[in-house]
Amino acid sequence: MRTLSDILEEYEFLEGDDRYGLLIELGRELEPMPDALKTDATLVRGCSAAVWVYPASQEDDRLHFLADSNAAITKGIVALVISAVQDKPAAEVAGMDIADALAPFDLRNQLSSNRTQGVPNMIGLVQQHAARLAAA
Repeated sequence: MRTLSDILEEYEFLEGDDRYGLLIELGRELEPMPDALKTDATLVRGCSAAVWVYPASQEDDRLHFLADSNAAITKGIVALVISAVQDKPAAEVAGMDIADALAPFDLRNQLSSNRTQGVPNMIGLVQQHAARLAAA
């Protein structure tokens, strides 16, 4: 998975439809999430499209997530959120301002509100899991 800074570097050079294309490409690059993990328990509430996020493993206190969506651009947004936290220590993710890390992408102005409305819920789910692990 690409780092968030690498993605931003490419994103800043693009405009309009090319940015959509990059988001779709990022979604395609997500590690496959088995259908068996796409359950009500892993479903992110408040998203206009179906979004699933699953904490796959935590080696050496590092978080690793599997995620998917049934909508291409939303899946790319999920990939952005995951790239901000993937394989980082749980304590770091629990204290991280993920929304601030995503701010340079200006998603609220680049995409329709129904595509971005679930982003805070995705971030919240990831950070809740990180906080539980960091406290353990």
